[in-house]
Amino acid sequence: METWLGKLLVGFGLFSVVLGLILWFAPKAPWLGRLPGDFRIQGERFSFFFPLATCLILSILLTILLNLFLRR
Repeated sequence: METWLGKLLVGFGLFSVVLGLILWFAPKAPWLGRLPGDFRIQGERFSFFFPLATCLILSILLTILLNLFLRR
């Protein structure tokens, strides 16, 4: 096997572990999705939820983490 395939499989494995940990611990963070910049509109027949602040915070954290670990 070539080395790129091994790296790809290890990357998918690490991604699966991180995603599993996030899904496991997400219910223990009740503030996630309820920040002041998260928009929730509910009508009689529809509801709309856009977690803008949560997305921005997660994006910043992931950018910092990826820059720390993937910098060469």
